[in-house]
Amino acid sequence: QVQLVESGGGLVQAGGSLRLSCAASGRILSSYAMGWFRQAPGKEREFVGRIIWGGGITAYADSVKGRFTISRDNTKNTVYLQMNSLKPEDTAVYYCATRTGGYQYDYWGQGAQVTVAS
Repeated sequence: QVQLVESGGGLVQAGGSLRLSCAASGRILSSYAMGWFRQAPGKEREFVGRIIWGGGITAYADSVKGRFTISRDNTKNTVYLQMNSLKPEDTAVYYCATRTGGYQYDYWGQGAQVTVAS
């Protein structure tokens, strides 16, 4: 089982930056993927990006490509979401999640609110 704890949300002006952290505990394998998702009020949850624990390979949604960067520190079992050039439409609750196999993300963090003011 994997436990995920997020931190780093907050309020920022448009054009600003924030970094979210997701600390993982439990059994973490190099094949696992760590994903970031977000859900804005009245909207469905959407994929933001993901990183593979072992190789560090990343993938991003088109809406954040070039502005957001996912990285990990294997020594701390922590994954980061660096968000730059933030826009009001980035306002959402951001969740980290772990995919241990297959296509489903099966462990989720508690969520972190990110609010971008115009």
